[in-house]
Amino acid sequence: MIKALIIDDEVRAANVLQLMIERYIPEITQLRIATQAGEAKALIEEFKPQLVFQDIVMPEKNGFELLNELNEINFEIIFTTAYDEYAIRAIRFSALDYLLKPINAEELKAALKRFAEKKEKLQPGVLVKNLLHNLEHKNDFKLAVPTISGALFFPPSEIIRLEGESNYSRFCLTGGRKYLSAKTMKEYEEILVQYNFLRIHKSHLVNKKFIESYQNEGSVMLLDKTILPVSRQRKQEVAAILKKK
Repeated sequence: MIKALIIDDEVRAANVLQLMIERYIPEITQLRIATQAGEAKALIEEFKPQLVFQDIVMPEKNGFELLNELNEINFEIIFTTAYDEYAIRAIRFSALDYLLKPINAEELKAALKRFAEKKEKLQPGVLVKNLLHNLEHKNDFKLAVPTISGALFFPPSEIIRLEGESNYSRFCLTGGRKYLSAKTMKEYEEILVQYNFLRIHKSHLVNKKFIESYQNEGSVMLLDKTILPVSRQRKQEVAAILKKK
């Protein structure tokens, strides 16, 4: 039993999403649509949705500006957008979901499944608040890492390395901190590669600033003297990159 709100200035797009939800998402039993920012704010306060499908690009103000104006965020969000590289990067960094327009039914169902999983583990709105922080403080991005005990937030500069364990990723941070996240290392690699992280092995993603040296036998030594293997197919690439470091 989920209460949901669609916020989209394109009436046709909102109606299409409504039809898809009614057809494929029986868990959503109450659904409203807002096509203007003012209407959306009023509905959020009165209707109190648990889930909001938020279009990013709107004429009066974008979806992020609308969120910033709310007194309280106690719902989860699935963003809907045409391709916007910066917005999508910010959304993914905050472990939030988005759907690219035109919306695909299978992707919609998968997003609702992820929403249900988050609802069991996280306080409503905590990931959205981190997104707003990241957008306001562009030089102080914090990666949202969902764990069994809740969401953790830390900047990429504190991450020494990630170690892949099946469908999980183990974070090794400065100060000896370690956390296990129920997301694959590949997902984090796509986010962190722009922050100077290097995939050296199918099981190891390393922050280059913590690499002390490349060992001739095909491994790297970190500043804390941890030695990690470099996969055979990555040896030349890793050696060449580290020479420029």
